[in-house]
Amino acid sequence: MCGRFELKTKFEKLPKVLKLDYPIGLDSKYETQNVIRPNDPVLVVKNDGRIKTTFMTWGFISPWAKDPFDKERPRPFNARSETLEEKKLFSGSWKHKRCLIPASGFFEKKYRFRKENYETFWLGAIWTTWTSPDGAELESCCVLTTEPNELVKPFHHRMPVIIPNGYEKQWTEQVKDVKELKGLLPIIKGWAHEGWLVEDVKKKETDQMSLF
Repeated sequence: MCGRFELKTKFEKLPKVLKLDYPIGLDSKYETQNVIRPNDPVLVVKNDGRIKTTFMTWGFISPWAKDPFDKERPRPFNARSETLEEKKLFSGSWKHKRCLIPASGFFEKKYRFRKENYETFWLGAIWTTWTSPDGAELESCCVLTTEPNELVKPFHHRMPVIIPNGYEKQWTEQVKDVKELKGLLPIIKGWAHEGWLVEDVKKKETDQMSLF
């Protein structure tokens, strides 16, 4: 399960894909974040005809919800990759709305998992849109999880899906048929732990990202 992650990469070192089309002012207002939690705004790379970067709420809001802010209604921040097609809430997004969330590390309890070279990586995710009766839209997302590799297994029975560099377009674009969708499955089965490490870290204060 992935319930905390960080993005400590400076703007100029963020992946080039993320800077193809991003919100006005992001380059000047961007701030690194030590801890990102569910319900926080997150940077997301999506493809709804073209690749673009935007902000979404981390926590999947059902498109059928009457009130997106109803605290009694679950807002999943993780989704099991093995059962996406079986879940009505996630199946449409799995086919048409996959996205990428940049991260420099993720946490399980007091442990941080990151690349040895501090390189930014992609959390595989899906997104959705909630539309109000007057047409206002609210986009939200959740991180996909899979079986743990040898690095993560001693600490948790699940780990986030990591999308390798070079698969950004394939991951985010809408698929034409079932064959193309199945072609994504090898990407989410798991990732090699070589080049990664785990650290024991102390709890830190949240660094919030300013949106305005």
